[in-house]
Amino acid sequence: MRVNGVIVTDLKARVGVGDAVEIALDMAEPSHMGAEAIPLDIRHEDAEIIVVNKAAGMVVHPAPGTPDGTLVNALIHHCGESLSGVGGERRPGIVHRIDKDTTGLLVAAKTDRAHHGLQLQFEAHTAERRYLALCFGLPDPGDPRIRGVRGTSFEPGGVLKIQTELARHKTDRQRQAVVWSGGRHATTRARVLEPFGAPPVAALLECQLETGRTHQIRVHMAHVGHGLIGDPVYGGRRKLSRTATSQAARDAVAAFPRQALHAATLGFRHPVTGEMLKFVAEMPQDMQELCDILRV
Repeated sequence: MRVNGVIVTDLKARVGVGDAVEIALDMAEPSHMGAEAIPLDIRHEDAEIIVVNKAAGMVVHPAPGTPDGTLVNALIHHCGESLSGVGGERRPGIVHRIDKDTTGLLVAAKTDRAHHGLQLQFEAHTAERRYLALCFGLPDPGDPRIRGVRGTSFEPGGVLKIQTELARHKTDRQRQAVVWSGGRHATTRARVLEPFGAPPVAALLECQLETGRTHQIRVHMAHVGHGLIGDPVYGGRRKLSRTATSQAARDAVAAFPRQALHAATLGFRHPVTGEMLKFVAEMPQDMQELCDILRV
């Protein structure tokens, strides 16, 4: 740092009115992660942030086993020189993630200050995150079985509230598990939007995250006995009742290739301007088609 052209070595030195202060910042280094021209569904972009609607099958961040083809690789290519750098590296700042086979909205930072501002909101759980999910069965407030599951309660309007701790599974480190001590607090609220079948054998839910733990919705819905359709890890091997659904519905559910989960709503305060922002992404085609079949 220079003051009036002189290098400052005294950390206690003061500046006065009219002094000219020069601060030299290191340029952001190129990222070690490569840029890849992967199509993106961009819902908002400015100098500080970018909001995308992630497709199924895309990993958010490079990791062992998925070194490329990720959302970060795509963002580095798309944003190019507009990435001023996060942590001294020219890359997007990721503050929350969506599972590989979950679709929906995700915000990334293009600058250090935006990254810090977004981190504070997600850590304080002030960002709005709502998901659409298709589950087996119907989480009914009148079901005494659900009311007897530890960590569950119902709020006004039939909203199912699930409060537990989550931690890595003891024997399968790729999974999360409900625990009652030694884990991280997690709260999910689920509201039934539409039941399917007579009697209901599946339901469309709106799930609101108060916290954002790994696999949170998937683990919590399995905990209450209503795992997500298509979930290969937590959904179990459930099948629809032959008496309550059509053969077409049973076949469609059995063949659904991923967990039926979509990050539909994302709301937060712009980390630099302070403006309240809210984005909504329509249900993806595969989940829409599954709902249509279940309605028949």
